[in-house]
This record gives sequence, C-alpha cells and structure tokens, in this order.
Amino acid sequence: MLFLRRLSCRVALLCVGMGLSVPAVRAQGVLEAPPHCSGLALQAEFACRSWTEVAQDVKVGTDTVIIPVGGTEQSGPYMAVGKHNVRAQVLADAIAVQAGHTLVAPVVAYVPEGATSPRTSHMKFPGTISVPPAVFEGLLKGAAESFRVQGFRRIVLLGDHGGYQSFMAQVAQELNRAWKGQAAVLYLRDYYEVVPHQYAEALRAQGHAAEVGLHAELSDTSLMLAVDPSLVRQDALRAAPKPGAADGVYGGDPRRASAGLGRIGTEMQIRTAVAAIQSFQRSHP
Repeated sequence: MLFLRRLSCRVALLCVGMGLSVPAVRAQGVLEAPPHCSGLALQAEFACRSWTEVAQDVKVGTDTVIIPVGGTEQSGPYMAVGKHNVRAQVLADAIAVQAGHTLVAPVVAYVPEGATSPRTSHMKFPGTISVPPAVFEGLLKGAAESFRVQGFRRIVLLGDHGGYQSFMAQVAQELNRAWKGQAAVLYLRDYYEVVPHQYAEALRAQGHAAEVGLHAELSDTSLMLAVDPSLVRQDALRAAPKPGAADGVYGGDPRRASAGLGRIGTEMQIRTAVAAIQSFQRSHP
C-alpha cells in the first residue's frame, strides 16, 4: 500500500544516514515492493498518469475527479496512524472505477485533528498531525481549482474522518457560488455517514452492539482489516485487555474485529458513493 511504500523509503533514507548504502538496503529487500501503479490504482489514480495522459482522459470524457481526504491521527495502540489515508485512497479508487469517467487525486493526509497549544482531541496523543481549519480549506480550494482549470467539471470531496466534514461542506458551498456553473463540487457526506449509521446498525444486528463505539473500536478496526490488515497489530490486539479512552479507543471494543465484518462496511460505502457520484454526473452534464 502507499503508506507502506513511503515507510520503506523513509527506512532507506534512515539507513543511508547511518552509513548504509542504498544498494545494500535494496539488497536486503527493504525497497522491494509491488509497483504502486497497477490494478485499481493504475485505472483510477491521477498520480499514475503523465500530463499528456491526463489531457487525453479529459478530452475523451473523464470529467470527474475525487479528492479523497484522510488524516494522520492516533487510532488506539493497535492501528497505524495512516489508517484514514490508506482507506480513503483505496476506497476512492474502487468508487472511481465503478462510477466511470472519474479519476482520483492524491489523498489529503494533513487535516484538522485538534489544537496544539493546549493539545486537544487526537493531538493529545503522539502520532497525530494537525493543521488549522483555514489551511485545510485553502488546500482543498486550491486543489479543486487546479482540476477545474484543467477541464474537470465535477469535483467530489470524499472524507474518511468526521472531524473536518463541516469544513468540506463549507468549501463546496463557496466554490459552487464562485464558479457559477463553470464546474461543480459535490460534498459526499453520505460516504462518511454510512459508518456511524447503516454500518453500525448492521453490526448491531449481528450481535455486536456492545462492541460498536466511536473510534478505533470494532467497526473502525474491521474496516481497516478489510482494506489493509498490515495496518492492524492483530496479535497484540487479540491478547490485550479491553482498551479504553486512555488508550485512544472511544467506546466499544475492537478485539473481535475481522475483515469479514469490515467488508460489510466497505461495500456499503462504495455502493453509496457510486450512486451519489453517478447521480451528480447526471444532474451536472
């Protein structure tokens, strides 16, 4: 996954700083990884195209682009801090391919996660990165405008985390007013709302009501296992006592999380997002 490839590069740079050569690191297999631009990523991701390929895509009718928004935050002791970034990118790729005529921008990994002085929200924990709301909104506006001037007529804001949803809605409103029909922005809140509503209800119906909470619990951990289990410390999780707020787990219990349970949620999110984008495409020809 993208997160792990970047990690491999950072490890390689660290080894160089310690006096080890890159070829030596490569020989040990640290830099060996499958190519990123394959499968769904090759089909959907803006970053996997040259500028001439992007121009050709737009010319033949690819006029929708998803800006996936993740976030770098603590998710308890048993999930890596890149959780939202990996999920947002992977699910956006699947959504784009199914929706049709759609590309996926690089994921936005720097988002509002709390204040730094004093430290609030997820910023109370190491591993979290936060930016001010104004910086976040400016980034989204700049990215969206970049796509508009290249010929994309529909920009979709898709966020995997609840803390910045209102900022995304505000950006969509401001851009739609400013562009006056030249292009349109869809704030796809329904993608996020699946998790605390339809997905949580499905888990409760299967007897997991006490394990469903707000953050880093059964549903969150199961979603991650369905998308990329390498970001979950499964052995430690299974052997742990029930984690709580002091551990960064807010409500519920993640210890019986599984990829099977996660796929219930990812399928709901993909299906909901595809329907919303296709409806947006029809209503903004």
